[in-house]
Amino acid sequence: MAVPAQLHSIIFSFILLLLSLFDTSLSQPQTPSPAPAPPPPSDSCNGIFLSYNYTGGHALPPTDPTNQAYRFESTLTVLNNGRHELKSWRAFVGFQHQELLVSASNAVLADGSSFPAEVGNGTVLAGFPISDLKSAVETAGDRAQMEVRVGLVGTQFGVGAPDVPMPLNISLVNDGYSCLNATNEGNNVMHVCCIQDDLNSDSNNGVNDEFLARQEGDLVIMYDVIRTYSDNYWAQVSISIHNPLGRLDKWQLSFDWMREEFIYAMRGAYPYVVDTTDCIFGRQGQHYKEMDFSQVLNCERRPTIVDLPPTRANDSILGRIPFCCRNGTILPPLMDPSKSISSFNMQVYKMPPDLNRTELVPPQNWKIKGTMNPEYECGSPIRVTPSQFPDPSGLPSATASIASWQVVCNITQSKQAVPRCCVSYSAFFNNSAIPCNTCACGCNSNPSQTCSATEPALLLQPDALLIPFENRTAEALSWADIKRRSVPNPLPCGDNCGVSINWHLLSDHKDGWTARITLFNWGDSSFEDWFAAVQLDKAVPGFEEVYTFNGSKLLGSNNTLFMQGRPGLNYLLAETDGAKPKKDPRVPGTQQSVISFKKKSTPGIEVAAGDGFPTKVLFNGEECALPTRLPSKAPMVSGRSSVFGFLTLALLLLMQ
Repeated sequence: MAVPAQLHSIIFSFILLLLSLFDTSLSQPQTPSPAPAPPPPSDSCNGIFLSYNYTGGHALPPTDPTNQAYRFESTLTVLNNGRHELKSWRAFVGFQHQELLVSASNAVLADGSSFPAEVGNGTVLAGFPISDLKSAVETAGDRAQMEVRVGLVGTQFGVGAPDVPMPLNISLVNDGYSCLNATNEGNNVMHVCCIQDDLNSDSNNGVNDEFLARQEGDLVIMYDVIRTYSDNYWAQVSISIHNPLGRLDKWQLSFDWMREEFIYAMRGAYPYVVDTTDCIFGRQGQHYKEMDFSQVLNCERRPTIVDLPPTRANDSILGRIPFCCRNGTILPPLMDPSKSISSFNMQVYKMPPDLNRTELVPPQNWKIKGTMNPEYECGSPIRVTPSQFPDPSGLPSATASIASWQVVCNITQSKQAVPRCCVSYSAFFNNSAIPCNTCACGCNSNPSQTCSATEPALLLQPDALLIPFENRTAEALSWADIKRRSVPNPLPCGDNCGVSINWHLLSDHKDGWTARITLFNWGDSSFEDWFAAVQLDKAVPGFEEVYTFNGSKLLGSNNTLFMQGRPGLNYLLAETDGAKPKKDPRVPGTQQSVISFKKKSTPGIEVAAGDGFPTKVLFNGEECALPTRLPSKAPMVSGRSSVFGFLTLALLLLMQ
């Protein structure tokens, strides 16, 4: 059948339209496909990837143009892209803007501090409650087990918008890892990759290692769970000194419960405060409705534990724990290994959802301190192999704990620490003694009203060292008049130290020399089993003998002498009243000995020029403040007065 001409025309026009459209599409440029997004920086890290992301902040009242406070919020991410599990992760954040860290999710401060904490010089964060990060290999890439995100909230000073208060750097501080230089991404993100030093080593993080190796430290605390039930468990806590110059007297141990636990009972130690208020009015009282909380010992979130006196050692309820009940004294092992450890047991009740005998969470943020002892900084608990104890029945076997954590503490010297003992110098060639420094152990907040905290201490006759500072004024002024020295107004403040030590250079001859050390106790408490350590940078190789004390070179050191009282002389008694209390000044407790040295082993030693004076002195582990000057060889008033003064000092000491 013939196709009408009109239809031919329509078909032809449609074909032309299609051709024109096809030609137009060919002539127009093609829009390129969007480039694929670059992979995240973590993909190129075959180790531990850390990132710090600042997410926001705003100004805080009050307004202070010179040092404005700002809130900051940020996220620290730790991702395990390595082959092995990362146990007990610890990350350093180099804060640098006077930051006050108020909270951190999924982490605690590794130095044992509680929030809020000043971290303006940087801080180390430790994982809690998740401390271990598994690898992709053992989880098939399950990011939830490989990664932790720590939400940080705090206050910083001086950095407002549009500037961003970023840290100086971030790094992983676990042993066996090295970190590359941190990289900034924009102005609010920093990341770094840390690689395991020996990829073939499984010593610390191996897949087959269930626990971390036990670590060394100046002081070690073990938290051993020895019995466990669904809602409570018994833990044994052991404190041991490992540093030869470490020590604790009247120790106080504190920590934070993280899961609303409370202490029901104890043996071998006791809470500093017996307080159940938080339980009775808190969730604990609601859950344990039938419990008699009058029998509970402590419900504080941060309890403080103290040792028991020796009279409680055999108490059937509180005592009968090995190494307990010594009034809080722990000696260095070189003095007495059996007294270098303290131990106690405590019964801990748990709260939902941890009502399972296998749900065991150690306390965090451990702190320990003594009365006149070094400061200790404690790390976070790490899970270690179960401890083993001798069988209590006497059988030749060992009983293992159910779970064990180790807390390692090391001696530290904070910038804010104030000494509690001081040293004075004197010498045979100068009849003036250099007393302890002004305010050596601190001063009142505003001492200038009655005395000067900045003027140097006035030189004294040696026998004036036996007089309490408050009774020395007349002696000091008289001696200044004899020596024709000017006296400041107001007079210098005292040293305010409970213990002072005088180091007197007694003689210096061709073949050897001698010194005399005298310990003064100005406090109300005696020191039992005291020790002193003296560092002499050049003289110790020539050490010969300590005549009144037990003394020796410190093991492993070539510049330190260690001294302690002999049996019967191991007490440094407290200060007592004079013979006539209404007239005579109080008398300090004293101990004294002469020390002799040979010069054969120390050629070239300049005793009088400074080599015969200590560069560091410790009493019971506490570092004492040293004078800022040495006795000079200036002409003396008379040799007779010098000899008389030191003989008087020696005779007075012998009379104590």
